[in-house]
Amino acid sequence: MNFITLRSLQTLYRTPKIRPFTSPIGSSANYSCGITNVSQLGIQKTSSFLSNSHSAFSLARGHKMIVCSAVAAEFSVFSHGIGVRLVTTQAKAPPQARQKVALKVSMLSPGFIYEPYSPRQQIPFWQRWFTRSGWKRTKDDIILELKSAYAIAKLRKKGYSKKQFYEEAAILYKEINTLIANGDKTSLRKAVTENMYSALKNEIKLRESKWSKVYWEMIVPVVKVRTLRARLIGVDRSDLEKVFVQLTLEILAKQKFEAYNSEGAVVAGDKSKEVLVRDIWVFEKSLFHEGAFWRLCGRIPT
Repeated sequence: MNFITLRSLQTLYRTPKIRPFTSPIGSSANYSCGITNVSQLGIQKTSSFLSNSHSAFSLARGHKMIVCSAVAAEFSVFSHGIGVRLVTTQAKAPPQARQKVALKVSMLSPGFIYEPYSPRQQIPFWQRWFTRSGWKRTKDDIILELKSAYAIAKLRKKGYSKKQFYEEAAILYKEINTLIANGDKTSLRKAVTENMYSALKNEIKLRESKWSKVYWEMIVPVVKVRTLRARLIGVDRSDLEKVFVQLTLEILAKQKFEAYNSEGAVVAGDKSKEVLVRDIWVFEKSLFHEGAFWRLCGRIPT
């Protein structure tokens, strides 16, 4: 009897040591392993991509931008590095299972202009059709036009109307310029993408250091609006519906401008005169977010 009691006590004593308490979401060791696996999947590329996207918006300051199309091709591989969050990690999972880490991505904008528009230099007829370089140029021109046509066709399936969009773009053009002139950064945030907002905020800060106040007015309606380029940016290789669309517009409008110093004296412009201004703006919209709307994502120097 004493022997049985002793064995029972030994069993009870060892039991707590057999199965230590584990959290339903895993131990800290499992999380560190999961995060390492995420970086191996390509998340570590984020810093270089964000650097590219930052330089891309130097367009607003008049610099030339070069964006490699390979960035867009690799876009879905490293999931843009935006809003990445570990959802679950199983405790004591086998090595094969630990390689498959669930990710949830929330993205509001790609953060760069894909294939920014630049005017195509005209070439003579004989060079285009009777030289090897001319044939290559013709092929490149056709590919560019087909990309735009495909993007527009995709938009039309979502209810796109060119007339309606041009009217909306003209309203956005006037609204954004007015907000910039007034220095209203709070309202401006809603009308532009995140990277564009950073560029405009710096632009307003620089302007306010020189001029105390500015007057800006657009004479409606705008003189002309036309589409120069349309592009799609996919974010998921397994789902072709998850895309952003970017439309590059040329906008001609008559404007009035005047700038004042701290004493209220005019130091630039003349609001009594109308000036015809040509701008090239890039508008962006998500085709897979419910309730998405057009926003300014970049300006190309003219």
